[in-house]
Formats: sequence, structure tokens, C-alpha cells
Amino acid sequence: MVIAAVFAGGIGSRMGNSDTPKQYLELGSKPVIIHTIEKFFVNDRIDEVLVLCPKPWIAHTRALIEKYIPAGKKVSVAEGGATRNGTLENAIAYIENNYEVDENTVIVTHDAVRPFITHRIIEENVEAALKYGACDTVIPATDTIVESENGEVISAIPNRKMMYQGQTPQSFNAMKLKRMYDSLSDDEKDILTDAAKIFVIKGEKVALVDGETYNVKITYPYDLRVAKSFLEEQEDD
Repeated sequence: MVIAAVFAGGIGSRMGNSDTPKQYLELGSKPVIIHTIEKFFVNDRIDEVLVLCPKPWIAHTRALIEKYIPAGKKVSVAEGGATRNGTLENAIAYIENNYEVDENTVIVTHDAVRPFITHRIIEENVEAALKYGACDTVIPATDTIVESENGEVISAIPNRKMMYQGQTPQSFNAMKLKRMYDSLSDDEKDILTDAAKIFVIKGEKVALVDGETYNVKITYPYDLRVAKSFLEEQEDD
């Protein structure tokens, strides 16, 4: 079984004056989150779609799914966490309690605000997760990466040829992900920035899947304008 976990737990605090979380803002004729769900819903590799969102938005999310997503393949909605770690914990718990999980179960975790994910990326994530147990979607860094330990002066400039920018999806063997997460100490959980780091902390290999430059994350008002332009280009093609 392959389960897509769409993380929609953000509240859009960096989206300016909008009171609406960024995943619910309109992009073309429908909300951002619906564009994202659709990509997984129509993909033959995905058996179930789980959407995790803030508790006050659960009813709204379900209403959007009923409005835009055809009946058929199951799309479930569950409460996300206050943090990304919390949302991941909730996803693992929901999957464990509601699906038949075995050693071949794959969870594909993806940001709700990355609506331009491609079927190629989804399929390569599933294959890599089955083969390696964990994978991360990345693109090569095009800018020089500067490291500063104190935020005031440069402490290192890593070799750009070895640097990548992380995107999503990040995909995992579901049972292995749970075992790895449960084995983390509280201090290790505190330094998590994403699920792939769980495996890195524990010395496990994480395979790379090629992303796309247009697999953008809508975080700021500028990103939404870029996304609208890109969507218009797609519709014109």
C-alpha cells in the first residue's frame, strides 16, 4: 500500500495580511490544497490520500474535497500538529490506526503548498522508498551556500557541487519511519527540520530523487504570484 500524507498544518503567518492559511488561498479556479490533492488522487501508484490540517479547518477541508475531488479513491482528513513534527506524529498514528500496514507500506509525505509536483516525482519517490527505505526530493543548489554559526560572520562556505535544496515529497517505508521516530530522544526531535533528518540522525541512508525547479513552495505573497503565472502558462500550453 502507498499512502500520500499531505501536510497542510501551516497557518500562513508569512503570507502578509491574509487570515486564510496559504494552502486555502485561491490559485486559478480552486484552492492551492486542491491542486496538490488532485496530483495524488489521479496517480495510480497512490492507494490512499491523507490530508492533515489545523483542527479549525477540518470541516472546511472536507467540504473542499467533496466539492472538487470525484468520489472513488479514499481521501481522508485528520488533524495536523502544532509543528511539522507534530503533524508527522499524527500522520503516523492515523495510518497505524486506520490502515493495514506491513513492511511494504510506503508513506509519501508532501507539502500541501507545493501544487506543481509531477507524476514522475511521485513515482520515483515510491520506487526509491521501496528500494532504500527512505528518499528525499532535491534539486542542485544554484547559489553559493554560506554558513554562519552566529548569524554575524561567515563560518564556512561549503562546496556548492555537494549542496542540494530540499523539496518534498519525502517518502519512507512506513514501519521503518515509525521505528526510527520512536527511537529518537527528545533532544534529537528538537533539531528535526524534516522527516528525512530522522534517518540521517540514525545513520540510515536516504536516497535522492530529482525534483524540479517549478516544484515551488508557496510561502510568501511573491510565491503565490509566481504560482499563478506558472499555472497560466500550463493552461495556455
